[in-house]
Amino acid sequence: MQAEIGDVLEVNYVGALLSDGTEFDASWNRSQTFFVPIGMGAVIPGWDQGIVGMREGGRRLLKIPSDLAYGERGSGAAIPPNTPLLFVVDLIRIQS
Repeated sequence: MQAEIGDVLEVNYVGALLSDGTEFDASWNRSQTFFVPIGMGAVIPGWDQGIVGMREGGRRLLKIPSDLAYGERGSGAAIPPNTPLLFVVDLIRIQS
């Protein structure tokens, strides 16, 4: 089964700045998986586009340009404006 728009995915992930690898978030650090509905605007567009087609048990490296991440606004102190991001995403389970 492949992840499709409308599915809810259970994932583990780590997010970092693409420029220098500074980690800003990781579900692994919380020992808690993350549930995300795909294609519903619940996450940045780079995630909505980047994890479609993944399979359960798969890992994907997402290099997300700033316009598909937080763009000109950034996200708090951790993610400056116009910053490309890097995510490692492990897909645990697909809920259709």
